[in-house]
Amino acid sequence: MDRATLIARLLNHYEHPCHRGPLVDADVTLTGGHPDCGDVVTIYLKVEPPDHIAAISFEGHGCTISQAAASILTELAVGATFAAVEALTLDEMIDLLGREVVGTRPRCATLALQILKAAISTCRMGRAS
Repeated sequence: MDRATLIARLLNHYEHPCHRGPLVDADVTLTGGHPDCGDVVTIYLKVEPPDHIAAISFEGHGCTISQAAASILTELAVGATFAAVEALTLDEMIDLLGREVVGTRPRCATLALQILKAAISTCRMGRAS
């Protein structure tokens, strides 16, 4: 995708996010963020045993990149295995969003992925909230 298309995609996900809002019957709910810049994301995760994401949603506030990244990630994660999400690297997430657009803001671009991986880890340890 060219730069203009990548920016339009991010803006669309920011203005019209996918899977936004609480997931009432979530097995795991985990919040994280960057206090210094104000980005916050809460991931709600419903698990289909033993290791599939049956449903996922998010809530949060912050910059366009952090919130659009959360929306894009939730689209990818529905139906995925834990292993598939755990295999997704921070660099791959940046590439997915458009390195030339978000490359200077890696913390914003990868926040939701880090929280999702931590939620999966919490689930694996059996400490669902």
